Amino acid sequence: MKRTTRTTALTVGALIAAFGLPAGTARADAATPRVDLRVLLVSDGGPATGAIAAELTAAGTPYTEIDLTRSGRPIIDAAFLADTVDGRPRARFQAVVLPDDNPFEAGSPEMAALAAYEQTYGIPQVDAYTYARPEAGLQYPVHGGYSGGLDGVQAAVTTAGRSGPFGYLDGAVPFEDNDPAVGESYAYLATPAPGADFTPYVDAPIPGRSTRGSLVGEYRHDGRRELVVTFVYNRYQQQFRLLARGIVEWMTGGVHLGSSRNYFAVHVDDVFAADDRWNSALDCTPGDVDCADPGATPDPIRMTAADAAHAAAWQTSRDFTLDLAYNAAGTVDTRTANIGADALADRLLADRDRFRWINHTYAHPFLGCVQDTTVVPWKCSTDADGSTRWVSRTEISDQIANNRTWGQANGLPLDDDELVTGEHSGTKVLPQQPVDNPNLALALADNGVDWLGSDASREPDQRRLGAATTVPRHPMNVFYNAGRAVEQVDEYNWLYTARAQGGSGVCEDNPATTTCLPAPLDPATGYTDHIVPRETRIALGHVLANDPRPHYIHQSNLAEDRLAYPVLDGVLDGYRALFADDTPVVNLRMKDIGTELERRAAWQAAVRDDRVTAYRIGDTVTVEAPDGVDVTASLPSGTTLAGAAFGTAYAGGVSGWTPSAGTPLTLTLPASAAAPAADTSEPPTATGPAPDTRVPAGVTEQVPYTADN
Repeated sequence: MKRTTRTTALTVGALIAAFGLPAGTARADAATPRVDLRVLLVSDGGPATGAIAAELTAAGTPYTEIDLTRSGRPIIDAAFLADTVDGRPRARFQAVVLPDDNPFEAGSPEMAALAAYEQTYGIPQVDAYTYARPEAGLQYPVHGGYSGGLDGVQAAVTTAGRSGPFGYLDGAVPFEDNDPAVGESYAYLATPAPGADFTPYVDAPIPGRSTRGSLVGEYRHDGRRELVVTFVYNRYQQQFRLLARGIVEWMTGGVHLGSSRNYFAVHVDDVFAADDRWNSALDCTPGDVDCADPGATPDPIRMTAADAAHAAAWQTSRDFTLDLAYNAAGTVDTRTANIGADALADRLLADRDRFRWINHTYAHPFLGCVQDTTVVPWKCSTDADGSTRWVSRTEISDQIANNRTWGQANGLPLDDDELVTGEHSGTKVLPQQPVDNPNLALALADNGVDWLGSDASREPDQRRLGAATTVPRHPMNVFYNAGRAVEQVDEYNWLYTARAQGGSGVCEDNPATTTCLPAPLDPATGYTDHIVPRETRIALGHVLANDPRPHYIHQSNLAEDRLAYPVLDGVLDGYRALFADDTPVVNLRMKDIGTELERRAAWQAAVRDDRVTAYRIGDTVTVEAPDGVDVTASLPSGTTLAGAAFGTAYAGGVSGWTPSAGTPLTLTLPASAAAPAADTSEPPTATGPAPDTRVPAGVTEQVPYTADN
């Protein structure tokens, strides 16, 4: 495993040096302005500003959006941007995000107001996606640069970027190339304009030349600072996800509400039990309720002791912990059938403290409605009066309690308030069971269950179920009923090819949600060449999106061909090749993920409803939030709250949660965290024309290309 001594250089001190701001303690006096911790985002409906808005929303960072495409929008003028509170000048926004370096008409008083505001209060501006031109500190691409696609190009963080806002990255910024037939990126690569004070932070080689062109850089001019981005992106693309943190850190100086980390947790369901196997001849899974062939004989897949030992050794080699969701009946039945022997259980129990464990019910029964399996697909059984028959409260409670009792007797390190039911049953499942089993919430309360696993593909959001709260889990498309790669590919081909190619036609019937393969995958290579890269990309995308929701696979994926490991290794290897050592993957257990999601929901609701106020005066940050809503912030290392260190270290700063109790929180920034220097001279007029940004005669300015998922 890679270990280096270099750590992320994204400290506020480094930012100050990069920005040329005064060092030393930023003690406030009467002239020190108040700067509200809120971003002004001026959007044009394009994917770039949409991506930044999504990043701010996910982190819980307050922003005000002005949509230039909407009639009746607020006019941006001096009064909109700044005012006075209690005799102190107030800057209402700590940063400005524009669609490009000047989205207004030539001579616009709104652009003039923004320029004056940025000069007066030292407010940075992000140009979300702009054409390379001298007005943005760059030469036109026709002068030795490049305009075009960057699919598959390896961009990189420069030395200045690594010692500044992008120091949490290890260096490489690969641009996606998911489909050779589709253009997925577009960029302008250019070098700094002659005489411009421009520092590239991310660059890429200019095709056909030995030089490199800027993709992200800082342009300092006229008492203003702009982060100039010259490639288009959407919120899902890896290149944006890698740079999003740095964009926010640059524009806020590392002082902002909200936080973002990179999470990855993997639940392994059905441990101790066996999973039914896909039958390539029948195109279904014997033993499953929807495989009705009378001649179908189940051929179960179950881990061996060697598989268990491999899992434990793999964890150690990757410095990563799996969560094993277990069904005790699997080993009880095995021992009964084998005169007390079960080598798998013996191995797992010997290594019990190397894993995390989750109650998955004793025998993995379906806990929703009573299923009628005489028809395919199954349906809910009904009583004579037509009402749905439900699995009882007692049956559900017994499944929870018996599994817990077995786990406690065998020394499993359990958290009794966590539960994942078999197939997430008991919760609603469409179309057969559109509501929860009413007995489920009662049984959860009977057994003190606070956190219940749910399927994020069906219910992406957390919700309450009685006294319990769900924890949505991402399914990995490594099938539970495949122990061998050839089985995985065969079922994949059945699901994702057209009927004319021997497939099920599901993709043809549901074109909005499922994409057909252009041709069946090769049984010998389809898993490694197509499925593994695709699933790795999807899972890594979740990790990079500040998404704490866990992923889940099945014990069958750790058996036989051990299909899960290439995907898990791909995620972890890919991540560690991209990030510095002080920006690790955060690997939480289920209850902690549930708590994180719950806190976020409450915080984001408070931010959305304008019930949060936060501002900075000198080296003091004040935050007011409703009672009962925990506050989250990202701040420089060394920040204190009531004399104690705030937060925990991540990506060169500190972040975390703290209770608000309905009273103002006062955080003290370290001496190195000087506020941006405000211009205390007479503010420049905001009513005159903005600089003329017309393209010189003889130069054709290209319209920025846009793309979105």
